[in-house]
Amino acid sequence: MAVKIRLRRMGAKKAPFYRIVVADSRYPRDGRFIEEIGYYDPTKDPSVIKIDNEKAQQWIKNGAQPTDTVKKLLKINGVG
Repeated sequence: MAVKIRLRRMGAKKAPFYRIVVADSRYPRDGRFIEEIGYYDPTKDPSVIKIDNEKAQQWIKNGAQPTDTVKKLLKINGVG
């Protein structure tokens, strides 16, 4: 089972916000997930990024691979 840390799109049309979730890579983008570890709202100025650093580090230590976008968000938030 390949586990990914990725974004899950939420919100209305043309007003997205994203939840940062841990999910099996075989599931669809907005489908089933294992755990929610934060959220990202790019529509605010400045953008809002809230991530549970402990959970993110634990999942990465256990082998979860963050996507490129999530990797950037984690770096901004001070994880890794």
